[in-house]
Amino acid sequence: MAGSLKYTSGDLELMPDIEGVRYELINGDLYVSKTPHSYHQYTSNRFGAELDHWDHQAGTGVTLTAPGLVFSPENDVVPDVVRISRERLREALDDAGHLRAAPELVVEVLSPGPVNERRDRELKLSLYSRQGVQEYWIADWRLRTVQVHRRQAATLQLVATLGDGDLLTSPLLPGFSCAISTLWPPLP
Repeated sequence: MAGSLKYTSGDLELMPDIEGVRYELINGDLYVSKTPHSYHQYTSNRFGAELDHWDHQAGTGVTLTAPGLVFSPENDVVPDVVRISRERLREALDDAGHLRAAPELVVEVLSPGPVNERRDRELKLSLYSRQGVQEYWIADWRLRTVQVHRRQAATLQLVATLGDGDLLTSPLLPGFSCAISTLWPPLP
């Protein structure tokens, strides 16, 4: 949750290490979230598996789940999934294992609640746009949709909202194709 006090990555080092609690900074505002819903994790894992499978075939990049992205002391986030080229990874990875430069693709799976949705749909979209992310996918497992944002005219723009009958493809990933309907958890 955002507050009036501005935080830095150094402050995050002082936060208690509580299992299931994630701390993120966007523009110096602290966001604390708890362990996501199992369906959120299922969806995140499916995105990671699809991208990782493509990466193993293409051999041009790597897929990481929940990596630390530290763009600056005031912008320190943990997206659900990223895909980064091997070339960029060599330049972006710091000694602590965090990425200091934008991956080409970021995937966020929405967690319920207005604060969480605003963080992913507005604040992270703006942050990733400023940092040079080429594509940003926002998945909503409840609505079974994926919003695809692509870099156009120096900013990330919504180019498609895909549903169960659609295929997810990307100009960043030649030959990658995933049926949207395969990304969602089997509902009881």
